[in-house]
Amino acid sequence: MTFHTKNLTISPCSATDRDDFIALELDPDVMYFLNGGPVDHETTDPDAVDFLMPRGTEPFVWTARLTTSGEFVGWFCLSPGNDGSAEIGYRLRKIQWGQGIASEGALALLDWGFASAGYEKIVACTMAINLGSRRVMEKLGMRHVRTVEVTSSSIPGADEGEVWYEVSRTEWRRAFSLS
Repeated sequence: MTFHTKNLTISPCSATDRDDFIALELDPDVMYFLNGGPVDHETTDPDAVDFLMPRGTEPFVWTARLTTSGEFVGWFCLSPGNDGSAEIGYRLRKIQWGQGIASEGALALLDWGFASAGYEKIVACTMAINLGSRRVMEKLGMRHVRTVEVTSSSIPGADEGEVWYEVSRTEWRRAFSLS
């Protein structure tokens, strides 16, 4: 399934996206709220961390590129849960921050998740201090439902916790007038 938005072409990831994904993980600003800085690929096992490190083979990860140029923007994921829900996530190059790209791409996946995949609820989480990501979640019509204590992070501000947001299919329809 490929999605086309005003600015983006969002398609299932492939092995050819691996280098772009790794480049995101090497950016200290992109990885700050997940890892405190860049990922050390010499010592980090993608299966041993509590954040997604896609390599181009993941079934629920989509690569985002600018439609006009094909330039890599980042990735989005919509991972199914066991209870009719899914968790949305995204990671974008810093140059795209603040341009509405995260909201644009995530809205496409939320629309598909509710209209075609049949999810009843979609959730997202971030560190409480990650105000940019929280704004994206709010633009998606998501509401804050809880804050969870973070005890294993050395990232400044982690003591404020991790926030969880969600939106139900009914709330989504109401907010975005889906049939």
